Amino acid sequence: MLHGVVLDLDTLHPQDLDLSKLDRCVTKWQYHGHTAPSQLHERLTNAEVIVTNKVVIDAAAIAAAPDLKLICVAATGVNNIDLVACHEHNITVCNCRNYGTASVVQHTFSLILALANQLPANQKLIDSQKWQNAAQFCLLNHPPQQLAGKCLGIVGYGTLGKAVAHVAEALGMIVLIAERADAESVRPGRVNFKRLLRNADVLSLHCPLTSDTRNLLSAEMLALMKPNALLINTARGGLVDEQALVKALQENKLGGAGVDVLSYEPPNNGNDLLDTQLDNLIVTPHIAWASAEARQMLVDQLVENIIAAQNGLPIRTLAP
Repeated sequence: MLHGVVLDLDTLHPQDLDLSKLDRCVTKWQYHGHTAPSQLHERLTNAEVIVTNKVVIDAAAIAAAPDLKLICVAATGVNNIDLVACHEHNITVCNCRNYGTASVVQHTFSLILALANQLPANQKLIDSQKWQNAAQFCLLNHPPQQLAGKCLGIVGYGTLGKAVAHVAEALGMIVLIAERADAESVRPGRVNFKRLLRNADVLSLHCPLTSDTRNLLSAEMLALMKPNALLINTARGGLVDEQALVKALQENKLGGAGVDVLSYEPPNNGNDLLDTQLDNLIVTPHIAWASAEARQMLVDQLVENIIAAQNGLPIRTLAP
């Protein structure tokens, strides 16, 4: 009999998903919509398998779960898991990968296109009756920026970065791929990080958040970008110095920003990007990944990971 616990099922919005395969792959499940830190140890007491999206599983939590054999992360990023402690306790950690590629690419370009066409500013012209009272048929207060022929800089060239590049090329954009910011040499097909910042008309982030990439776009790095450039972040909020980004937008040192992620989520203590109202800033609530199709694929991968682990052949595993 295998005892499993899902710690934060509500993050997957299960109402429009088929969970029947997940129900069947473990003998006994305990489903929890959310798990507070104070509830974690009790819920892990007899767990052999746990599924978590964003609940933090640290060394103390692992020590409190003597029967734990498998942690399935319902996401790609595993910064909420103490991988070293898992290794020491012979606990396998699996994540899910590439389930949201189409969804994230679609959202990335929804932000790019909305900013390039100045949709927020133009919508305000309608709401304020400016077009209705104009002297001519079109109102060019906020003209669109054509993307064809412009340079898209991509930071993080994994599955997502490659998919974004493919769509950008279809739009007639020139794609540049960033070398790692701390690299001493530049690989073929890549561009020095600072040089890419100086040349990009649109910069799109698709790299993980690590100790090396935290505040990757600092005030100093943002200052290298063109004053009309667009910054898109559908990766992780901690990649960007949010205070510096707000300042750059307010001082017209950056053309616009579209972000789907913040440094702290949910932003229940406020955030600089939410505390300002700018026509060239779009913030969405971490939904780029979350089409129903992507979430169903994620659930299906969870099932694959659990079944494979039961058969002694764990897949999508991670080492410390």
